[in-house]
Formats: sequence, structure tokens, C-alpha cells
Amino acid sequence: MTRIVTLDALVARIRQGDRLAVPVDYAGVSMAATSHIIAQGIGDLRLVCVPTGGMQVDMLIAAGLVTRVETSAISLGEAGGAPSFIRAVKNGDIDILDATCPAIHAGLMAAQKGVPFLPMRGLIGTDVLANRKDWAMVENPFEKGDRMVAIPAIHPDRALFHAGSADRHGNVWIGRRRELAAMAYASTEALVTVERIVDGDLLADEKTAAGVLPALYVGAVAEAPGGAWPYSCWGEYGTDADALSRYAAAASAGGDAMAPWLDGSEWTACNGRVSS
Repeated sequence: MTRIVTLDALVARIRQGDRLAVPVDYAGVSMAATSHIIAQGIGDLRLVCVPTGGMQVDMLIAAGLVTRVETSAISLGEAGGAPSFIRAVKNGDIDILDATCPAIHAGLMAAQKGVPFLPMRGLIGTDVLANRKDWAMVENPFEKGDRMVAIPAIHPDRALFHAGSADRHGNVWIGRRRELAAMAYASTEALVTVERIVDGDLLADEKTAAGVLPALYVGAVAEAPGGAWPYSCWGEYGTDADALSRYAAAASAGGDAMAPWLDGSEWTACNGRVSS
């Protein structure tokens, strides 16, 4: 049965050196958990962005907790590039596994299906393929001369994301954010922060069941109101564009300017700023 735990206890389930799957910014980023990862100093993380990353990834890199990033892009969106990520790449501080959005999803789907790889077209002749020595060209066994790219299964140790609600059984409402389900299915366990814990059984209700990630795939849930801030939590509150701009400026400056973002004080100050 999924455990309902404190935020500190949920983050403590992430281990040093974990391969950690994190979602695209609009899907439900657990920024509250990110702050606690930094506070607990859980390092040597190998991030898998599903399929892109943003402020969460940039912050973890700024804190010196990331050794590798597999992604199709890292960006702060309207706030511009991701300064800490860009610096780390230029300085050679992290390893980059450059991918495409379909390739990330193919790797997760292979893990979900229990197969070693899934074939893809569209990568042949690209620099992305040329720089991914872990991907291989294979021949279609049903059509001679037809070649494809084999994308190996991606098996994260943990998937970490934020959602609107979960019930006390550990079932999590993810609605139409199916990339969250893909992350959970491929990972050893999913760790989920939510706006609220609700009574009843989300999976037993026909009105909600289709949008529920069953507790079977969830290792722990922690209640963290406003836990996606400054990103949005769909159906709850929107993105705080001003906060993202402030972060971008701080990350560009580096050094002491980043302290409020890395020591948790910005998350304490966000209480009351998140509104529906």
C-alpha cells in the first residue's frame, strides 16, 4: 500500500546516484520536493527529463547535485535559457545525453512493456544519433534493407512529480497528463506531491478512474499545497511568470544571488502567493 508521508520522508526515498525521471514544466513539477532534495544534499543524480526540463533541472545543477542529464531540451520558457545548465555544459560539469521528445517516450515505453528497446525512424542521419553511442541501427526483420534506430529502455529508479490530489489509498489523479503515467510505469517507484489528500477511492469512481494513476505504481505521497510553484498545477493555479523571471536573473548572476532559491527561503515566502 502506498504510504502517505511527510515531504521530508518522501524526498528521503530518493537515493544518492538515482536515475530520477522529472516531467516537463506544464505536466506537474514538484518544486517543493526539489527544494527538499537540495536541503538534504542528495547528489550524483542522473536526471531523465520527460521529455524536457526547466527551472527544476537548472536548480539541481546549480546546487551541484547532478552528474548527468538525458533530455531533448532545457529552458525557462518565456524567461529565456537555463543559465546554470548552460554554464555546466560549457564547463563540462555534467554529462549530456542529447535526445528527442519521441526518443525519450520510446525509451520509457520500452521499459513499461518489458522489452529491451523500441525502434524509431526519423533519427537517421542526425547529429543526435551520431552522438548517442548507446543507440544502435537495426534492420527490420520483415523487410530487407529497411533500417531503424533502436532506443534502449529507460528504467528510472524514481519518478518525481506533483499533482492536484491523491486519496488515502495512494491513488493519484493525473487527469490527461499521461506522461506522468509513463514515468511511473517505467520507474521502480513514483514519488508524488499533491495539493491535497482526499477521502474516498478515486479509482472506484467511474467519473475519475480513467484519469487516475493507481497506487500500485506509487511508492509514497506527500501533501504539499502550492508544491508546483512557480510552475502551474493544472486546474489549481497558473504559472508565476514574475517568479520565473526573478529566478532567471538570479541564475544568470550566480553566486549569492541564488541563495534564496537554494536555501528554501523562496518556498517559505511563496505561501499565500499561490492562488487558484
